[in-house]
Amino acid sequence: MVSHAAYPTPLPMADGVVRVYFSARDTFNRSCITALDLALHGGQFAILTEPDVPLLSPGKRGAFDDSGVTVGCVVPEGDEILVYYLGWSLSVTVPFRNFIGLAIGPRSGGVLRRVSDAPILDRSAVDPYTLGYPWVLREETGWHMWYGSHLCWGAEGLAMRHVIKQARSVDGRCWQRDGKIAIPLAGEAEFAVSRPCVLRDTDCYRMWYARRAPGYSLGYAKSVDGESWVRADHVLALIGPPADWEDETVEYATVFDHGGNRYMLYNGNGYGRTGFGLAILDGSR
Repeated sequence: MVSHAAYPTPLPMADGVVRVYFSARDTFNRSCITALDLALHGGQFAILTEPDVPLLSPGKRGAFDDSGVTVGCVVPEGDEILVYYLGWSLSVTVPFRNFIGLAIGPRSGGVLRRVSDAPILDRSAVDPYTLGYPWVLREETGWHMWYGSHLCWGAEGLAMRHVIKQARSVDGRCWQRDGKIAIPLAGEAEFAVSRPCVLRDTDCYRMWYARRAPGYSLGYAKSVDGESWVRADHVLALIGPPADWEDETVEYATVFDHGGNRYMLYNGNGYGRTGFGLAILDGSR
């Protein structure tokens, strides 16, 4: 692990501790998943542990994730955690292809193990190009996933049309997709909305996501049922002047509740090259 701390993803623990899973890169620019612990109390935090080894490394040669693994979300299940992630596979006619994988590890921390060398969500008739950035909620009626999917590749390079879709499951392992777009693109300038984070409050669902038009910024939407969404990007703002590490772009946010407060983890310039930041909802204690 030589650079980057991208896609910071929280797992609130006991005694004011939050474990933050994130993706770092090796000398070959391949991403792996690792973690650190934060002590978090109100607007104060301290780093308790530094990452020293990958918890999940790129897969076997030829596998769907042999070029990197990017954390999507962490879902507690008893004494274990389910880590849904994006697998990277380099391509020829297009820069890459992404797939969704699942790894399991101890809730107390430690190495993650793949459930399979194959993805749990592969390309299909409703997602024919590439898919990733999974965010999963376990609810009373089952499991709900929001994920990113290409509508198409452009003529060259990284040109694309990328939206957020959704899937359902009864066990968190086998998923059904209907192809419905949860968050469409807004206008011709915007060509990607990705990395969703969804929380369910008592009155609605809330989603935060990255939007690219062409630089990255943060977006926000609300829904009464988790399926039909209304975008309200304008209501989301980071208060105060940006620091040097985040003065060009902000992206890949995750939002979580801890100790009676609502927090946001997010990346700035360079897709995680400058690390990640922490914000607290205005009005929290």
